[in-house]
Amino acid sequence: MLRRLHPEQPESFAFTDANLEWAKGQLLKYPEGRQASAVIPLLWRAQEQEGWVSRPAIEYVAEFLGMAYIRVLEIATFYFMFQLQPVGKTAHIQVCGTTSCMICGAEDLISVCREKIAPHAFELSGDGRFSWEEVECLGACANAPMVQIGKDFYEDLSRESFIDILETLARGEVPVPGSRIGRFAAEPAGGVTALKQFAIPQDKHNASVDRALVLADTIARITGDETPYAYQPGPARQVEGPAHQAEGPATDPEPPVPEQGERQAAEELHATESKGRPEGTDHVAEADAGVAPARLDGPRDGQADSLQAISGLGPKAEKALNAIGIYHLDQIAAWTPENLVWIDAQIGFLNGRPLRENWVAKAKEALGPKA
Repeated sequence: MLRRLHPEQPESFAFTDANLEWAKGQLLKYPEGRQASAVIPLLWRAQEQEGWVSRPAIEYVAEFLGMAYIRVLEIATFYFMFQLQPVGKTAHIQVCGTTSCMICGAEDLISVCREKIAPHAFELSGDGRFSWEEVECLGACANAPMVQIGKDFYEDLSRESFIDILETLARGEVPVPGSRIGRFAAEPAGGVTALKQFAIPQDKHNASVDRALVLADTIARITGDETPYAYQPGPARQVEGPAHQAEGPATDPEPPVPEQGERQAAEELHATESKGRPEGTDHVAEADAGVAPARLDGPRDGQADSLQAISGLGPKAEKALNAIGIYHLDQIAAWTPENLVWIDAQIGFLNGRPLRENWVAKAKEALGPKA
């Protein structure tokens, strides 16, 4: 399905101060030179802040991560979780229309959306407060039909109960998420058939609904200054049941003796099991720290090569390599598997990247005929 940007776009986009600090923190999760990996979290936070992903938001995220606009546009248009058009200022309704929900009445919910919100999906209501769409399975099949509004699920819906939810939202109130027929979680509609010792819940709501009520952010836009959720566990629940075993000293049962064929297969598997080392370094002992490569006291003729000519090698890694006597591309091009192990042991944050990203071959390529 082709997805395009909305024809009407805002003038600009910027994270709130708190969201900007959050975004900077996301970059710390990724290795040097891999900050683009944060593109999906940042696009999602932009949508949480504004309700949808606009062209200025895409360009803002691209500039923040040092990416080409087209790369971020590709991601925003590929993933359907990103809304590319304005959504309702109060709520955007996602109606599950996959098998279980469709069988149990999702079409009734869709008809309500068409009557109460807008005739077509992704259109705004007359007052601009609501919008809706039909989505693929949201994973609450036992409690079908259901919708997701903001961050929470509303389950076991009928036409009447869904209308009541929309009217509650229209009054500026947030209805309690969860089942509309009194179901605690996802137990059978006819009652619990297994694990009956847990049949009477000690809590008023399940954990998902309870957290929604505590955070009160079902339809809230995220500005970054929200109070983090702090879970305080209560006392452990005691499970009542028959005695586990007769009194007496506990003894471990004798392990089963494998058949000859099973024992032989296990021995063969153990003999060929991979140790998880990268290809080309299997002969290097696990406990070995490798062999140091040729190093220099300083760059030749006082001029170091730009090691960042190797794709993926950023300024932090270049500085660390210089600190241990690696200044030139031809030094890297001459590394052996043992040298790679030594380099990885000396510079902890590389985590195997020189081998995984093939820095030796890239160094030779950068040197060209001189390699």
